[in-house]
Amino acid sequence: MEIDLDWPKDADEGLRREVHEVLHAVVAAGGAIGWQSPPDRAGTDAWLDDVLTRVRAGDAALAVARVDGVVRATASWRRDPAKVFENCAELGKVTAHPAARGLGLGRTVVAAIVENARSAGLEVLYLGVRGNNLGAIELYEELGFREWGRLPNSIAVGDQRFDSVRMHLPLGHAPHVELRGSTPGGNGSSSRRRAP
Repeated sequence: MEIDLDWPKDADEGLRREVHEVLHAVVAAGGAIGWQSPPDRAGTDAWLDDVLTRVRAGDAALAVARVDGVVRATASWRRDPAKVFENCAELGKVTAHPAARGLGLGRTVVAAIVENARSAGLEVLYLGVRGNNLGAIELYEELGFREWGRLPNSIAVGDQRFDSVRMHLPLGHAPHVELRGSTPGGNGSSSRRRAP
């Protein structure tokens, strides 16, 4: 068995078909990747076209893992569109085809995306994951991600509600960057209304 990683910038019919097969199969198996029911080909093509347009603009990356030449896993990062957050990107569409589980493909594509984002000069990767997806949360934690927030019972799937867990991974800052955190002063600062 041969596993290869690819970084597409354009999509031919083969890539479109194989990415659709992965995304459709993951959702059909209960995966929480943004669709409540298995997406049709038009839906996955629209997602692929959007991310590849951003890839060509330098605002995203898509990693696909191929097993014996066939796409079996995906992961992407997309730069936050807000100017003040352009140093951050969201990790998304982390998938592994159910028939290829157990091969470590999720770890492979996420680790590759992390390094790609770091090389692109991003400072923070963030993600959202459903609170009951304990395996994914464990994988992200093993790769250095940490939870920064949780919105209880906010993800609606029919009549069921799940926590939205938010995680982040610092990727480093350039030496000239001044880290202010929550220190008073500077743009957007205000004084406390009452003494602590």
